[in-house]
Amino acid sequence: MCLSGRHTSIMKREFVERDYVHVYNRGNRKMDIFYNDSDKWRFMKMIRYFNNEEPSKNILRQLFFLNRDDECDHFEWPKNWAPQKPLVKILTYCLKTNHFHLLMREIIKGGITKFMHKLGEGYTNYINAKYGESGRIFQGTYKSKIIKEANVLQYIDIYIQVLNVFELYPGGIEGALKEFDKAFEFAMDYPFCSLGESFGKRRMEIIDREIFGEMFTNLEAYKEVARDALLVRNIREIMGKLVIE
Repeated sequence: MCLSGRHTSIMKREFVERDYVHVYNRGNRKMDIFYNDSDKWRFMKMIRYFNNEEPSKNILRQLFFLNRDDECDHFEWPKNWAPQKPLVKILTYCLKTNHFHLLMREIIKGGITKFMHKLGEGYTNYINAKYGESGRIFQGTYKSKIIKEANVLQYIDIYIQVLNVFELYPGGIEGALKEFDKAFEFAMDYPFCSLGESFGKRRMEIIDREIFGEMFTNLEAYKEVARDALLVRNIREIMGKLVIE
């Protein structure tokens, strides 16, 4: 399957409205960016609340007074805040120990660039303050790829939401593929991935599944496509350079 689209510059990214973009980044020198679950909850909170046209500094001050950085079932937009004005649509996400993935859609000019700047700066400041560190947390500026084909879009969604979590399953991907149904439930329960939210198990209020609601009418339909992608097709080969090298 051929991927169409355009690579984006490392220094300057120009997305246009309606672009679907796979964004990912990992730790400097491939080191961990999340030291514990509390850090992952904080990052997810930032994904939720930084997706807003308002500056993030005031939000950072107020985040401390919201729910603690531990497990929760949703991130409600505070009633005393001005209505949210999203920078992007977030369709899919997954957090791993040393990297993260996001699948987003550009909805306003410069939205993805602004959102990723807020996210990178905010999380770096958080880690440095919490652990008494300094300097760069991420390997560099985020990497991105524009997705133009609907069939590729569904595969990148499965790659992010399913394959990435299968790597955490006992026995890794090999073990997950041997026990696909159990591994899929494992992925549904993994709190730092959007799969459970995609199908109503959680309501974090982070994602908007929009186009995937048309592609997959229910969980079983999605699961069968995922099964085919992972057990029959070579999804890593399909994804090509969309996979972190």
